[in-house]
Amino acid sequence: MQLETMGYAVEGKIARVIFNRPHLLNAMNNQATIDLNTIADALAREDGVRAIVLTGAGRSFSTGIDLKELSAHQIEMIYHQRWERALRIFETLEKIVIAGIKEYCLGGGLQLALACDVRVAADNAVMGLPAIKEGLIPGLGTYRLAHYVGLGRAKRYILSGENIRADEAHTIGLIDYLVPLAEFETRLEQIVQQYAKVSAVGTMKSKTLTNLSFQLDYDAFLEKYIELQEIAQTSDDHFEARRAYRENRDPVFK
Repeated sequence: MQLETMGYAVEGKIARVIFNRPHLLNAMNNQATIDLNTIADALAREDGVRAIVLTGAGRSFSTGIDLKELSAHQIEMIYHQRWERALRIFETLEKIVIAGIKEYCLGGGLQLALACDVRVAADNAVMGLPAIKEGLIPGLGTYRLAHYVGLGRAKRYILSGENIRADEAHTIGLIDYLVPLAEFETRLEQIVQQYAKVSAVGTMKSKTLTNLSFQLDYDAFLEKYIELQEIAQTSDDHFEARRAYRENRDPVFK
């Protein structure tokens, strides 16, 4: 599927989404919020896909909201509503979502990366939530950032709007893998394949459960765990894992 501002392709268990406004460092205009929802909805229907990787064409991941449209009074509240809807779909999909980040990952770009399960960044990555410099709120980065870096650091970066270097982002847990820029494509592919290989019903239910870890109290979380564990333990993937153990081989999940 190729849309005006981005596209995606499916190869086996893996879907690859590429933002395609490289001349504007993949800034997200109004059309991009529509396209991102179209792709998110389409991928939600792709039952055979177990992993999704998001990258940007050209040198950068995304610089977030299109400042040209913003300065021309073309960004209305529907923009933010569409944006947050798409991010929530990626965040809650029963698929592993991986952000592959080069150079700029700012504003909405970082908000999107925070809605992913795994963040892989090149060592030239620059990350930040500069919305306050535009007199705005950095979306639900205000909700997600603290989950990864703690409340104190989240307030620092949100309220100052300052950027974060890749090495610092890795140290504080904002990114999961830090790789040399020269090896970025190779290392990203290795990581994507690693997650796609182990992606099974248990993996998907683990994502669902982990997403609830800041929302439910212990008793409610335990009840949800038992519900999802029963689904995992009666799945074809679990039966394949048992066969693989008996046959002394790696499991091959559907």
